[in-house]
Amino acid sequence: MPALAAREEFIGWLARERRASPETVEAYGRDIADLLGFLSIHQGGEPDLAALGLADLRSFLAQRAMAGIGASSRARQLSAIKTFLRFLVRRHGLAPLPLGGLSGPRRKPPVPRALTEPQARTATSDSAADTPAMAARDRALFTLLYGCGLRISEALSLDMRNAPRAGTGLRVLGKGRKERIVPVLPAVEAAMAEWLRHRGPATPDAPLFTGAKGGRLDPAVAQKALRDLRRATGLPEHTTPHALRHSFATHLLGGGADLRAIQELLGHASLSTTQRYTAVDQAGLLETWRRAHPRAD
Repeated sequence: MPALAAREEFIGWLARERRASPETVEAYGRDIADLLGFLSIHQGGEPDLAALGLADLRSFLAQRAMAGIGASSRARQLSAIKTFLRFLVRRHGLAPLPLGGLSGPRRKPPVPRALTEPQARTATSDSAADTPAMAARDRALFTLLYGCGLRISEALSLDMRNAPRAGTGLRVLGKGRKERIVPVLPAVEAAMAEWLRHRGPATPDAPLFTGAKGGRLDPAVAQKALRDLRRATGLPEHTTPHALRHSFATHLLGGGADLRAIQELLGHASLSTTQRYTAVDQAGLLETWRRAHPRAD
């Protein structure tokens, strides 16, 4: 089957049978066009997909890297090519390639985006909610995320029996059902007490954070509350519930906290995950080094 016709059939299959988004269809179509353009030069004529080998694919990826295409885009291109070739194997009997032996570029994990300390204070003290009760709930939730470094899912899974109290460790069930205990700041307890006054009495197994109808607060509602606050106060676009957790770690690190301790507080299984925060506040780390190192003067 001619290469260009195979590409058109593949694009149609993505859109109609796989129901891929228009953006995915466009991106994959462009990726396959890039491959075919490369093969027409590499093979010296009309691309012959039946003669395609792993060496050709590796050459294509190397050429894309030399052209300055980023790792994320190259990884997506490889995914598109693998999907295209598997399609041809099923639909047109193309001899399968050992694609499992073809690994893409390693993507660098994104550096967490933290808020400044004044921005974090605004996110945990102001509110754009319509009622005093919802405002108290949002302040308690966002103060908990920033004060204890919780994930939004961890905070919203808490029950009344888990209501944070200063001086008592908060037991958190994280990813992989791994349990950790984090200290509770007085500011967290104060914000929580204000919310509980509005929430009223409830059984120990009732949800700590509730929505307008009394059920467990939905993460999307919490995200919208912070989005509304962001727009009302001029906070940056990356002000999200997860950014409050990032800010918790970044501000601790900037204040000289031990990286291993931050790992435990965040519930990270690997220290390498926590080490991403060292790239966030280099100025703070340098100041800590100057204060701590005996030969820094």
